[in-house]
Amino acid sequence: MAQHIARKRFGQHFLVDESITDGIVRAVAPARDDRIVEIGPGLSALTRPLLQRVDHLLAVEIDRDLAAKLRNQYPPNRLEVIEADALTVDFGQFGDRLRVVGNLPYNISSPILFHLMTVADRIRDQHFMLQREVIDRMVAAPGESDYGRLSVMLQSRYRMEKLFDVPPEAFDPPPRVVSAVVRMVPLPEDRVKAKDAAALEQVVARAFSQRRKMLRRALGDWVPHIPWEALGIPPTARAEEVGVDKFVALADVLLDHGLVGRDRPHSAELDPSV
Repeated sequence: MAQHIARKRFGQHFLVDESITDGIVRAVAPARDDRIVEIGPGLSALTRPLLQRVDHLLAVEIDRDLAAKLRNQYPPNRLEVIEADALTVDFGQFGDRLRVVGNLPYNISSPILFHLMTVADRIRDQHFMLQREVIDRMVAAPGESDYGRLSVMLQSRYRMEKLFDVPPEAFDPPPRVVSAVVRMVPLPEDRVKAKDAAALEQVVARAFSQRRKMLRRALGDWVPHIPWEALGIPPTARAEEVGVDKFVALADVLLDHGLVGRDRPHSAELDPSV
């Protein structure tokens, strides 16, 4: 195979450490008939060992040269290559109980996570390699310094577990950051959930826009409509101290007052740095 030069516009960093690859495959623990989609297979570091464990694999690859290499390398009855930007792919078309894996490009990792969130009811689990800093925010608990918008929004839909760190030298070219692997399992239908997802997003966005302020200051004109005591939110609470269930309850109250929801302007796209 001719050498492929990593392309910055696709955020390409190719995994070359087989011990890390083995660790990911062990974490996924695929069964022969599992329906697995790999995002960003690249030079097939993860594709190869997965195909040793499953009968058929779907791969979404944006780089046309890499997509062509994958098609030449593996028979179509084993590997189906979808040449597309993962953000434009309807993952719901692939069926139920879907298992999604991948070394996600760090520059678009958050948008991909939220894109997949729209089809979480069809997904069994997700195993991703991401920037460690982002994963720390994803799994942070209330009161921790990393707890923020990303924590609340993803934890409202997934149970997440940070599995292990991955050093820069495990990649070619090496990124400037430490990576990590996370497991994401969609929460069941009987989870605590907001009446309106857009309402929850709007409330969480405003709450964390001034995270050092008390919520009663950060939420501005919404404050008179909020039954703080009934919600169990202390008068001095800051956003970083409030759990997911209370944010859901807060969003539901404000939705009932017509202050937030689908017909209201949406917040800016979630930024993993927040």
